Amino acid sequence: MPLVRIALRKGTKPEFRRALADSIHRAMVEAIKIPEQDRFQVITEHDESGLVYDPSYLGISRSDGVVFVQITLSAGRTLEVRKALFARIAQNLQESPGLRPEDVFINLVETAKENWSFGNGIAQYA
Repeated sequence: MPLVRIALRKGTKPEFRRALADSIHRAMVEAIKIPEQDRFQVITEHDESGLVYDPSYLGISRSDGVVFVQITLSAGRTLEVRKALFARIAQNLQESPGLRPEDVFINLVETAKENWSFGNGIAQYA
């Protein structure tokens, strides 16, 4: 039930964006065991004034190829599982579409299961 928001600089090709989305989804299937069909993603591109980041925060050297990945998901996964997810996303994105791990910024937002409706105005997990 994750909702994934992917933000990146304008000017990428559709194939690049598709590879980002596919690699992130594959990481979630592998690391946190979501169902393959549980795929909801929003990809937005921004100009330089709309995607602001520090190029060296915490000693990590980021480039203009930085990608923000925000995943909203139900609470309850262990710290170890969340760390495995972060690592798997960075690894998958390095493999395809060739993103530098330094340029992968990930944020998890956890919410209660009853805060989701997948359609028909019904809280399916409540």
